[in-house]
Amino acid sequence: MVASVNDAKHFDTSRSFVAWIGLVPRQYTKGGVVWLARISKRGEKYIRTSLIHGTRGVIADCKKTDRTRIWVKYLVKRQGFKRETVALDAKNSRLIWALLHSEKAYQVDYIK
Repeated sequence: MVASVNDAKHFDTSRSFVAWIGLVPRQYTKGGVVWLARISKRGEKYIRTSLIHGTRGVIADCKKTDRTRIWVKYLVKRQGFKRETVALDAKNSRLIWALLHSEKAYQVDYIK
């Protein structure tokens, strides 16, 4: 990701970064009303497929019962495996943009 994105400050928002990857739905507006269409799949194909394959592996390995994995299981049950995979990829891409934009290291707070 770092090799493909020279400077994350070129993207004004996390949505524009995720749109560059190709993980957000296409927007149509008419009269101030915004409609969201399907995922356009335009953008960085290699990064998008790598993120999706990684997320598929994480979702398939949700056998433990911590809080995050219970939440992921619930979302997969509610929305479906493929749709939730893309949604989690978009969420993770926004996190990656925030880390690249702020130039800080990722810190994990473990809750027990």
